[in-house]
Amino acid sequence: MVELTLFAAFAAGLASFLSPCVLPLVPAFVAYLAGTSATEVKHDKTRAKAAIFINTVLFVVGFTLIFALLGALINSVLINVSYTVKDVLAKIGGIIIILLGLVLLGVIKPAFLQQEHKLKLKGLKPGYLTSFLFGAAFAVGWTPCVGAILGAILTLALTQPSIAFGLLFAYGLGLGLPFIAVGLFTSRATELINRYQNVMKYVSIAAGIILIMMGILVFTNQLPRIANLAFAGSFIK
Repeated sequence: MVELTLFAAFAAGLASFLSPCVLPLVPAFVAYLAGTSATEVKHDKTRAKAAIFINTVLFVVGFTLIFALLGALINSVLINVSYTVKDVLAKIGGIIIILLGLVLLGVIKPAFLQQEHKLKLKGLKPGYLTSFLFGAAFAVGWTPCVGAILGAILTLALTQPSIAFGLLFAYGLGLGLPFIAVGLFTSRATELINRYQNVMKYVSIAAGIILIMMGILVFTNQLPRIANLAFAGSFIK
């Protein structure tokens, strides 16, 4: 069960990165973090590329660290709660995850998830510390696209406190590794993003359907059973 659930959290992070209101902004954002310009990168300036890569890594470390600490906090607070409480959390969590899936599909549009909520870091110049702080700020806020997916992972962590740390760390990796790839290959990544930008809207649709299915499994307490069936299938092959 653990491996399957952690993979789902990693995939959720990847879906957050590929969301249509995040992906197109990534190249410009990582260049901004490093204090460089698209022109410098385009002309193959080695110093500009190195600055983008290092600052992107620090940005990813910032939000992944916050996610991991949040997961550890959830684990320490809820790990010893009774089975009855966990069952209630599963019921409530399942409903919330289903609703968040409907948000991604555009069926419902709650106002608080349609707005941008994040810490404002004003007056900071581009640099290594700024990139790390931006990453930390990114973890405690959300954009309209990321909010539903991150909310679902947080809810899943509350219903599975024993693996809350792993869930949020896996989500951070799924979101962070593509950021690092863009920081390493900025010019090529920009071309690919511009070419396939229209396809990315289907990522949100797929993620919404998956969240609804996961919510149903969490609500009915069938998530462990599905994982056990997958594990048994590996022996049959």
